[in-house]
Amino acid sequence: MFKGLKRTAAVIAALSFCAGMLYGCGSEESSGKKESSVASSSSGSSSAESSLTGSSSVESSSAEPTKEAEPTPVVSKEWHEGGLTPATSLVSDDCMEMATLLGSDNRALADVMKKAKNKEEVTIVCIGGSITQGTISNGTKDKDKELLPQKKFYANYVKEWWEQRFPDTKINFVNAGIGATTSYLGVHRAGTDVLSHEPDLVIVEFAVNDAGLRNGQNIYDNLVRNLLTYKSNPAVMLLFMGQTNGSTAQMDEYPVGKAYSLPMISYTNVISKMMKENIFTAKELSGDTVHPSGIGHAICGELFWYYFNAVYHDLDTLGGADKFDVAALTKEKYTNAKILDNKTITPDSLGTFAESEKFWQFNNDWTTESGNGEISFTINCANLGLIYYRTTDGKSGQFDIEVDGKVVATLDADFTGGWGSYAESAEVFASDTAAEHKVVIKKNANSSNEEFTILGLLVSGN
Repeated sequence: MFKGLKRTAAVIAALSFCAGMLYGCGSEESSGKKESSVASSSSGSSSAESSLTGSSSVESSSAEPTKEAEPTPVVSKEWHEGGLTPATSLVSDDCMEMATLLGSDNRALADVMKKAKNKEEVTIVCIGGSITQGTISNGTKDKDKELLPQKKFYANYVKEWWEQRFPDTKINFVNAGIGATTSYLGVHRAGTDVLSHEPDLVIVEFAVNDAGLRNGQNIYDNLVRNLLTYKSNPAVMLLFMGQTNGSTAQMDEYPVGKAYSLPMISYTNVISKMMKENIFTAKELSGDTVHPSGIGHAICGELFWYYFNAVYHDLDTLGGADKFDVAALTKEKYTNAKILDNKTITPDSLGTFAESEKFWQFNNDWTTESGNGEISFTINCANLGLIYYRTTDGKSGQFDIEVDGKVVATLDADFTGGWGSYAESAEVFASDTAAEHKVVIKKNANSSNEEFTILGLLVSGN
């Protein structure tokens, strides 16, 4: 009963990665996306390759999968015995065991459930990219119609479990997903978009967008630590999504969860097994390889329901969580990370920039539509990055970032021919100590276009 979870506070199950599924790393909005031109002064090598080769075996459930001719919906699952039964029945017991990873301590999550059971108000926040925000790709219409009562995204399923499990408790649910964003932007917006809500539980999803992210493990580690060390002592749960072509940052991000004994769910392990066993095709799981279809989101929803059910079942045996006090896995670099915009910093000079509202999710920005730009700031920080608006209208150009009189990066805002305009973020300067810096942003001498929008300045280490 409750295979893989009912082992005191720890999840004991196979850590099995998607053998042979990685055809290349990509970001969440990889189709048609141009790479930004960034010449950065930051030090460090790129994050480890997300090669999901090989598997480890701890229990018989991790044996080599066998192929089945047709999908076989499972009617009765031990994972929800005595718990809430989801609207769909797509995940078998052995698939669920592939989703739960070694090293998890569920006491903090159990504490949140105990609070909710006592009818105390609970706040849950999900932070991630467009998968969290709610993007559902087109899968296979006939299969969707056959298996889904309705299409919903995974965060909806999370919310529904808590509301159904604790109907007399006020559950505040915040979706902090923003499409085409990585942990790098996430670590800077966590303060305003997550921690400002005083969360009891935070679910983190960046594995698709973080695939290939430079220094990704360090950035992700800092994001997770910034959440864990917040004064409200929130429980933190990690979700490792993956594209149907195998691209995922799970290999980089799992060690962070293991180091801090966090509850972790691997969607990428599960869909790899399902595709290898011909339970679902890649097309049925995602119409664009990147975003889950309705079926993909329902599978992810089931993973959460079964995990929550199992922890709730063991609630009386799980003691209270210790206050987080674990040494950092990587360098504590992105401390005091935040976003500065036209409401929180005043430029030394505007040049040809003016305050604007170009992008609804970061609408306190500055835009220049002609001229050389040359907006300047005085900023005290150790690390500096920018959020800028990449556009498909053919008007945006390439702009240089100067720090203390030296060009440290050139950012390309032209995304002509891409899938759509979006907010891009890039680190342009990094050092070991905070200091006051003069920052100037101006048009590159070779840029044929003059438009550029600064959505925000990303600062940390001050």
